[in-house]
Amino acid sequence: MPYIRVPGHPKRLPMEIGLTFMANQGPSVPQIIKLLDWQDDPDHYVMVLERPMPSMSLFSFMKLRQRLTEGMARHFMWQVIQAAKICCERGVFHRDIKMENLLVNPDTLEVKLIDFGCGTLMKDSAYVSFSGTEVFCPPEYYVNGRYHAKPATVWSLGILLFVMVCGCYPDDKDRDMISKQELSKPELSKECCEMICACLQPDPQKRLILEQMQLQDWFKVVE
Repeated sequence: MPYIRVPGHPKRLPMEIGLTFMANQGPSVPQIIKLLDWQDDPDHYVMVLERPMPSMSLFSFMKLRQRLTEGMARHFMWQVIQAAKICCERGVFHRDIKMENLLVNPDTLEVKLIDFGCGTLMKDSAYVSFSGTEVFCPPEYYVNGRYHAKPATVWSLGILLFVMVCGCYPDDKDRDMISKQELSKPELSKECCEMICACLQPDPQKRLILEQMQLQDWFKVVE
């Protein structure tokens, strides 16, 4: 079980506890699950987390609807991007942003990012091993065996957006159209298709920058 040292804490902590602790450091962020307490024993650890009520995973929320309206997806994406940005700012690379790791309050539609078990510390250099969910893995890892934190995060957010508005993962035809920035679906607005294409460019150098995601035209659409 890997341990890390985190600023502001004297003892080494198990990776998951340490990352969750770091993500909670600073002003409270409603989009990130709160770590209330923990216990580190020789062969296991216990984490005490806030339990928002009512809440369900975005995966369960989606199962009831098949796919989301763009308005609802936009509301969720804004919050998830915010959580991802704050994690990176606080030195945490979550590495497994997906529907199962997002809690939704069905009454208020508030979202919280949970489960830092696949995460690691942020660094400027490339990562050479992947931890997370395979369908969200950025293509540069398969091509070069390397990937960087923020472009990989943008890729996973793009996959998440596609699934929310389409109700499925992109297939080979979708990926081909996305790489050419020619994605078009009758049920989606032009701005939404452009947002998906910007996030899911196979070349990480051409991919949307994490800090610019909330500035895209899709977030300016008024319904």
